[in-house]
Formats: sequence, C-alpha cells, structure tokens
Amino acid sequence: MKIAVAGGTGAVGSLVVEEARARGHEAVALARSAGVDLTTGRGLDTALEGVAVVVDTSSVQTQSAKASTEFFTTATRMLHHAELQAGVGHHLALSIVGADRAPHDYYAGKRAQELLVAEGPVPWTLLRATQFHEFAPQMLARLGFGPLALAPTMRTQPIAAREVAEHLVTLAEQGPSGEVAPLAGPREENLARMMRAHDRAAGRRRAVLEIALPGPFGRALRDGTILTGPDAVLGRQSFDEWLAERAPGR
Repeated sequence: MKIAVAGGTGAVGSLVVEEARARGHEAVALARSAGVDLTTGRGLDTALEGVAVVVDTSSVQTQSAKASTEFFTTATRMLHHAELQAGVGHHLALSIVGADRAPHDYYAGKRAQELLVAEGPVPWTLLRATQFHEFAPQMLARLGFGPLALAPTMRTQPIAAREVAEHLVTLAEQGPSGEVAPLAGPREENLARMMRAHDRAAGRRRAVLEIALPGPFGRALRDGTILTGPDAVLGRQSFDEWLAERAPGR
C-alpha cells in the first residue's frame, strides 16, 4: 500500500514513514523539503499519485488560535482537494486529546481540523493522542532562560512518539474507521517534573519554575480536561523508561 504522510519529516511523521516502510508499505513524506506545501497545495497532485491513504501529522509552531486555525483549515482543505483528484480513499488525521473539550489557543486549530475531517468528502479516521514524551525537552528548549526554565502547570499522560506512529500505521492498514479510541501513555505525569528529570538526565541543574497559565486554556491544562477517559488505549513505555533509554551509554 502506498501511504503519504503530511508532516512526514516531523517528530511523529518521520516515525510513521519509517514504520510504514518497515511493514513493507511504500511511504512518501509530504513536506516542503520534498517539494510539497500544504498551505498552497504546491506539489500535492504529483505526490498523491497512486496513494491509498494520507496520514496527516502536520503541525505549526504557534500558540495563536487564529494562526493555528488558519493553518489547519487551509492544510486540510488542500489535502481533501488533492485526495479527491488523485482518488485517495482514506484520510487519517492525528489530533490532540482535549481539542474537543478545550478548543483554545493551538487546540482551536486542531478542533477546526477535526470538524473538517469529519464533515469532509474523503472517508476518514481521527485519532487523538496525548502529548509525547518529547514534549518535555521541547518545552525546555522554548522556555529555558539561562539557569532557569519555566513550566506551565499541566497534568498530562504522555506517550512515546514511536508508539503513536505504530498505531497510526495500524489504523492506515485497517481503512476508514471514523473517530477511534484516544491514545495515551501508561500513567499521568506532571510537566514540571518531566522537565526537571530531563534536565538532570542531560547533566543540567536549572531551576524549573512551575507557573499557572491564565485563561480557559491554562485552566484546562491544570484541571485534567486534556486527560483521557477510561476508553483510551494505553501505551507501554512510561516517561521515565523513555528517558532512561536515552541516557548516556545506552
């Protein structure tokens, strides 16, 4: 089966490409580095020739609800148009747990994407996943200032990006399934603790200061709104196991 991965050079998309190829599928990355632009549609028609399923793992670096919504609605519409032209029979989108309950900031764009996928012209599957273990080092890079790093107060149940990629390929193989059970890590974590643990494992001793973000999105991060319910599929690898796997000498 030929699988096209939107955002195929990103943290999850690159792993989807790798996993699909390991299972014997032909996988192509839809990314600017491969001559494809999701916001203009450039290169999409050629890239989707012979494709059976598009897996959308694309993302945008913003916390603005307006910018996020503009990106995800534009990208989804461009993909749908090209999929119809190419005869693609399955659109599989990766979203975030809580996007439907806390459609604020970045999550506003993900919710807009979800609605377009469900109402769109191409048979679809929607998977919501929690944050990845890789979220901790990403936040350290964004919110680290010399000897100090800031950590939004956040309850999360992170999962290894590789397990998300494996699940996405399985869903691609199964065909259109609508909204499927969400995917989460094996246990709840606190983001500040994750950031401190990652910093220590990297040999740094920065002070990680936990701050409560204002507004409805900050409240959703704190009160468990973005956590999964009892219907979630749970991953295998905990954050501490993931971190130990990356320790020097391993």
